[in-house]
Amino acid sequence: MFKKVLFAIGMLFVLAALVVACAPAATPTATEAPATVAPTVAAPTGVPATPTEDPAVAAQALFAPSAHANVDAEAFKHWNVADPKEVPTSCAKCHTAAGFQDFVADGKVDAAVPAPAGPFTCEMCHNDAAKALTSVTFPSGAVIENLGPEAICMTCHQGRESKVSLDAKFAKFGENLDPDAIPTPYKDDKGKDVKLSFSNVHYFAAGGTLYGSQVHMGYEYDGKGYDIKNQHVDGFNTCLGCHDQHSQKVKVETCTECHQNVKTAEDLKNIRQVSSAEDYDGDGDVKEGIALEISGMQQILYTSIQTYAKEVAGAEITYDPATYPYFMGADGKAYSNWTPRLLKAAYNYQVSVKDPGAFAHGGKYIIELLYDSTADLNSSEKLTTKVDLKTITREDAGHFDGAAAAFRHWDAASADGKKPAFVVEAACAKCHSASGLPTLLAGQTIPETGVPAGNGFMCSACHDTANFPARLAAKDVTLPSGKVVTFGEGADSNLCISCHQGRASKKDVDAKIEKFNAAADQDKVVEAIKDATTGNDVKFSFINAHYLGVAAVWFGTDAQGFYEYDGKTYLGTNPHVPVDGKPGCVGCHDVHTGTPKEELCQQCHGAVAIDDIRGMSSTSDFNGNGDVTEGIRMEYRVLRDALYAEIQTYAKAKTGNGIAYDTNAYPYWFVDNDGDGKADLKDGKKVAFSTWTPRLFKAAFNFNFLRKNPGAQVHNARYVIQIAIDTIEDLGGDISKYVRP
Repeated sequence: MFKKVLFAIGMLFVLAALVVACAPAATPTATEAPATVAPTVAAPTGVPATPTEDPAVAAQALFAPSAHANVDAEAFKHWNVADPKEVPTSCAKCHTAAGFQDFVADGKVDAAVPAPAGPFTCEMCHNDAAKALTSVTFPSGAVIENLGPEAICMTCHQGRESKVSLDAKFAKFGENLDPDAIPTPYKDDKGKDVKLSFSNVHYFAAGGTLYGSQVHMGYEYDGKGYDIKNQHVDGFNTCLGCHDQHSQKVKVETCTECHQNVKTAEDLKNIRQVSSAEDYDGDGDVKEGIALEISGMQQILYTSIQTYAKEVAGAEITYDPATYPYFMGADGKAYSNWTPRLLKAAYNYQVSVKDPGAFAHGGKYIIELLYDSTADLNSSEKLTTKVDLKTITREDAGHFDGAAAAFRHWDAASADGKKPAFVVEAACAKCHSASGLPTLLAGQTIPETGVPAGNGFMCSACHDTANFPARLAAKDVTLPSGKVVTFGEGADSNLCISCHQGRASKKDVDAKIEKFNAAADQDKVVEAIKDATTGNDVKFSFINAHYLGVAAVWFGTDAQGFYEYDGKTYLGTNPHVPVDGKPGCVGCHDVHTGTPKEELCQQCHGAVAIDDIRGMSSTSDFNGNGDVTEGIRMEYRVLRDALYAEIQTYAKAKTGNGIAYDTNAYPYWFVDNDGDGKADLKDGKKVAFSTWTPRLFKAAFNFNFLRKNPGAQVHNARYVIQIAIDTIEDLGGDISKYVRP
């Protein structure tokens, strides 16, 4: 393993005893089990022994003082005074050696175990059934497969509740629950009233934190994306990679090989990676460890819970981490004024507290849960005192935003089952996985079966791990048009445009029009053609150039990414001087966050915001509004807006259908026959625009590509102004007041 590499925080499984009573868990509704790829690194199998030392004796010496052997802990003695004096089947799996062995043998515990049950034994884990264990079913019903020895750990360290079980609980109170009202009790099968009550995730559920949204342990809010399994370097991506299996202690001595300021397990709380650049808890400290960020977020949520409970639920609430059921009313008894909204937030708060190693197991997943719970409480119209959400942060910068669609798009399996869940297909893996680009730059091929989905990039996506911190080398880059461009041999910015280039070009637009034999009449709606193999009709459809295709803008006509019109001359590569001595992307942007280095811009352009920069040579009134002092961004944006208006005018006149653009909904172009600027709906779904003419198709391609390049005015303003003006002109628009560069 290479040294001095600052990778994402590893999994520090706190395999301590489970404490306090086993509250009955709601039966989870099974969901389609997401699959994972088997870990490639074998976990340590035992404690090193000297030639004269019996390994079993050495292991026992480590195990004896551990939490798993502490018979005086509540996790073991809780049932010693029960009536009957036994550990029930619902708890015996994880609180008794006999129960665990019974469970791994056939997937269930057949009988209660007499109490006192005693500590865990060697035979509990060292038996054929346990060794054969390769998968774990979580409370949500999700199954993680192809596990190594950590399957033994996660059989218990997984929690007992989930989003699935909470939703099932709410469903018992009827449909369309008012999120801010205390539900009316329902009758159970014995005719007894059942009130909405707290759901406890249980204790040390490190497996649920580690696998995040793959197992849905937290209450994940609809419409939000969440991180999946926390990524770490090989050798430290399993329970036993980070913990000794007998003492349960963190292998701190191996953490120090990369994390140089770590001397004790407590020091791990101060770790913060370069990928975690945001001030999540809004305290102004972006250098504190992720554990402290989580602590700050917990305090914000707890305050929000207390405020909501008093203002909306009508009763004060307090939290005691050591006393079941944890959330208490002013009378010291179990809190009872639960609304659905309050219960979700309190459950997530408990999820974050009951895994003390959450900052390492899946810190960003926990931050997302804490943020969303606070935001959901905030959304209540009945709440008066709200949190300023602008002061806290949910997501990382783009390349490390594991919850973003750019990395979460592949989480679901295909309907036909041919594409498994959490696997990025080969065609997308280059830019939407941590391993894709390094694989290609190494001269290898991405497997046809795709690669495991991840939580954004890792250091190895751009760095040569064998010679860290050296970057991977890219001599030049071939674009979708077939053009080859470069910022210079070995320039770091070549890595950036290996992905930031788009996925379609003028060549693809022309090829599609030709395929449908539609070039002859540019204003005729393109008709469907027959598929040569199936005989089925194939409709003409929109081509998406993809997102943030900076290379297509920066290199202008040298890239030919946009649709350039015949007979026109276009500008080529942006001639801007290298910033900070570095050509292209890395000179102007922080390489990890992507944030523009505004302070460097101001060295030449003065104390002016990037959007207001014009440039000394830009003296023309390109957009014809009479203002030659406005920033070049506004010169361009006015023209871009004019292009959209011209597209709408043309579409209505030539195809009979109105058209509307929605940058957040694929395929972006929709029918708008009522002229309200929004997509028309049919059966609740947006109606995709389909009556394309070749001319409209070209214009829509250019406009979409412009919208998908939010920094176009900086990357090559004059070129995109040319594109906008020429596209307006081709549609028949009046360009007499514009000045074409």
